[in-house]
Amino acid sequence: MAITDTTGSVLSPLPVAPGPATERVLQPDGLTALRRVATLTDRGRTSAVLTRDAACDATPDRTLRCSVGLLPRSTKPLRTHKRTPRGRTHAFNNVIHTLRTRLEQSSTGPLAPPPGRAQEGGRAPTLWGPPSRPRPTRRWLLVCFLLGGATAGLLPHLAPMPGWRGVPSLAPMAVSGPLSRLGQDPLQRRAAAAMPGPRAVPTVPVVATAVRTDHLRIYLTGLGSAAAFHTVTVRPRVDGQVLKVAFQEGQIVRQGDLLAEIDPRPFQVQLAQAEGQLAKDIAQLQNAKVDLERYTVLLAQDAVAPQQLDTQIALVHQYDGVIKSDQAQIDNAKLQLTYSRITAPITGRIGLRLVDPGNVVRANDPNNSLAVITQGQPMAVVFNIPEDDLPQVLKKVRSGQHLTVEAYDRNLKNKLATGTLLTIDNQIDPNTGTVKCKAVFPNEEEALFPNQFVNARLLVDTKKDISIVPSAAVQRSPQGTFVYVVKDDGAVEIRYVVVGPSEGEAVAIEQGLTPGEVVVIEGVDKLQRGTIVAARMTGASNAKGNQ
Repeated sequence: MAITDTTGSVLSPLPVAPGPATERVLQPDGLTALRRVATLTDRGRTSAVLTRDAACDATPDRTLRCSVGLLPRSTKPLRTHKRTPRGRTHAFNNVIHTLRTRLEQSSTGPLAPPPGRAQEGGRAPTLWGPPSRPRPTRRWLLVCFLLGGATAGLLPHLAPMPGWRGVPSLAPMAVSGPLSRLGQDPLQRRAAAAMPGPRAVPTVPVVATAVRTDHLRIYLTGLGSAAAFHTVTVRPRVDGQVLKVAFQEGQIVRQGDLLAEIDPRPFQVQLAQAEGQLAKDIAQLQNAKVDLERYTVLLAQDAVAPQQLDTQIALVHQYDGVIKSDQAQIDNAKLQLTYSRITAPITGRIGLRLVDPGNVVRANDPNNSLAVITQGQPMAVVFNIPEDDLPQVLKKVRSGQHLTVEAYDRNLKNKLATGTLLTIDNQIDPNTGTVKCKAVFPNEEEALFPNQFVNARLLVDTKKDISIVPSAAVQRSPQGTFVYVVKDDGAVEIRYVVVGPSEGEAVAIEQGLTPGEVVVIEGVDKLQRGTIVAARMTGASNAKGNQ
């Protein structure tokens, strides 16, 4: 039997002590490893690795004549047993190392087989050799070649990697179409990559606006409610049955207009009684005055006593008092009769009707009200401002300025009316830290209703000729407040600014910007210093930057 190495593979560098070739063949470790390889070969049925060598079997001295690199065949039968993959690997490495050492040290010629070995049954010894396999170096070269070919084939189908931290992609595309479409269509990407000439740097689309110079009005905003200058609850002043309601709900009534009528007949009867009593008392007074004249003549003739004359004088004065009382009763009856006609005390809008005709009402009963009239022109608005802003407002008021107040709706978007500040309360609310202010509005369009919730904006100052930008352009960081400014070459830079007062969406810039410069207001989350942008100006169709 002979075992040869036909591939020249790199073998395991296991150390082997030097010695004669014959002795190396007969080492027990080599024979044991050879049996293991034979066992694995028989089980796998992989390739024909066992051959017969007739020349070696023909030796008369029953020894194996082996060529360079051959091992003698063992006389012991091969045993088949299972080994773990780790054990098989070690056994194979031992055999291969033995073969390698044999090949390197037996280049002088064939070696004689050990004595005592003869041909077995006239058969030629079997040539044993390890199965051929490619060298590791060649295998790695093949793997690298396959990976390189696969990468080259898939590269045109890959989308361009976006720039990182403002650095453009390593494979920029030509501007033959939109970047999004180039990244989706492989054919367009190949065509764009094949086009000669310079390639455009990827840009970031943003929305920008120019810094403008304008007047900025400073307002103090406070929550408030509209209040009518006069509010009257109409109630009956006499008892009686309601005969008539002379108004329509929601009607604008004038002062003195008839609203309702109560049954006047009881009061007419009282007036007639008072007038009759007055006529009776007047007749008695006249009789008393005639008696007084008669007693005066008789006293001059010394016909009556002076005491009787004095009594008659007192009786005349008494009748005078009774007549005045009767006149008062007549006036009271007339007044009650007047109260039976309920008229509007003020001019304003009347509310819903609270009583119907036929109901009996009573005077001074809080539950018996006819309607409510509110004066809507002019209209007052009471609102609160913080106590910290009170000195600034007082300074304007004491100087004689008429501060403008604008009333807005609940969402602070629609302006309802414009008026002036009327007065400021004389104390600060300690619970809220605010002070009440009252403004008056003409309310000619009747946009304000009593008890309506409004947002009052008090104009306290006006900044003239100042740089203004939208509030969306102002960014904040631990280092300060800054904006992204678009330069002429399309790149953005970070500009730190000093922010002044703001009003709505407008912010005053005191330092850091000049009128006409372009600042980014949308898309700032994708920007950093030096990023190339394609800026679309608000209110314009053109774009500034790398187009």
